[in-house]
Amino acid sequence: MRAHTKASASCGTCTGLVEQLLVLTLGEAYNPAAVTPICGCTDLGHDDVRRLIKAKHLKSIPAIMQELEWKTSCGCAKCRPALNYYLVCDWPDEYADDYQSRFINERVHANIQKDGTYSVVPRMWGGVTSSLELRAIADVVDKFSIPTVKVTGGQRIDLLGIRKEDLPAVWADLGKAGFVSGQAYAKGLRTVKTCVGTDWCRFGTQDSTGLGIKLERFMWGSWTPAKLKMAVSGCPRNCAEATCKDIGIICVDSGYEIHFAGAAGLDIKGTEILGHVRTEEEVMEHVVALAQMYREQGRYLERIYKWAKRVGLDEIRSQIMQQPDKRKAYYDRFVFSQKFAQVDPWSERVSGKDKHEFKPMATLGLEAAE
Repeated sequence: MRAHTKASASCGTCTGLVEQLLVLTLGEAYNPAAVTPICGCTDLGHDDVRRLIKAKHLKSIPAIMQELEWKTSCGCAKCRPALNYYLVCDWPDEYADDYQSRFINERVHANIQKDGTYSVVPRMWGGVTSSLELRAIADVVDKFSIPTVKVTGGQRIDLLGIRKEDLPAVWADLGKAGFVSGQAYAKGLRTVKTCVGTDWCRFGTQDSTGLGIKLERFMWGSWTPAKLKMAVSGCPRNCAEATCKDIGIICVDSGYEIHFAGAAGLDIKGTEILGHVRTEEEVMEHVVALAQMYREQGRYLERIYKWAKRVGLDEIRSQIMQQPDKRKAYYDRFVFSQKFAQVDPWSERVSGKDKHEFKPMATLGLEAAE
């Protein structure tokens, strides 16, 4: 049905209707657990491909396609980005990210807009900024005649309407003020939203701003199956809206409640409680382990709430909250991968270390905005 009608192939909101039609038409013959291939290039599903990448020690896209008998020699716009992510996740120290297998936004480190210009979002750790940073942004806006400056829902500033040829110069000027890419285009960590917590608020129970900054500085640059948004609220009043994020922390008098699997887009869903911990160090270990478990088990483009529903909330709680050895192993693997992930793509491009050019990939259909 997806191949012939495009139903359930985009935003996913009609997937339930498609399943109802299949049940109505096929009755007991409908098997919702049947393997759905990654794309038309293979009969294998995401889980089988991930398993075989590890089992067969496959460390490049050509190796995967040859060993797993891909039907096409170069893949397509659906399988190449997925394979690229799985390789980055499984072999962070050995696999070189295949730049040409990413979508346009990730290739040019900015978000393409409907008129062909781009938007740039500098990273603001935990949503905190300074007069120096604001002046640097204002100078860039004036210098490059940027038409729109917009405060985002993730407590950052979006510069919209930048010409493609101006991107490296914009990044260079922002870099002089200490900015790195906010990776607003990434299938990875986007933001850690915070409230002011005990620094200023009468109701704050913990230092939510400081914890949010620690989390963001520790986890930025990490690739995930889909975008990952986080928040830390300093008390149950939840001003940072942590209970609709992929991962959220609610500070309470006795410590921290860790939440996960929320959604506030096409699907609206409150978070599930992972568990309670007492210290910031425990928050860091549990949240990072949860993120790594999602990275290793999530299917490409599968948001964390869909992964949690598929894997099971109790299973996730068991592995992260009740099995300290397994939790520590997840944590250690994330820390290891960060040695190779925390490289600012803006400074790489400006310095010339990143030799990639803005090449079109229309033949693979990767030019579309996400």
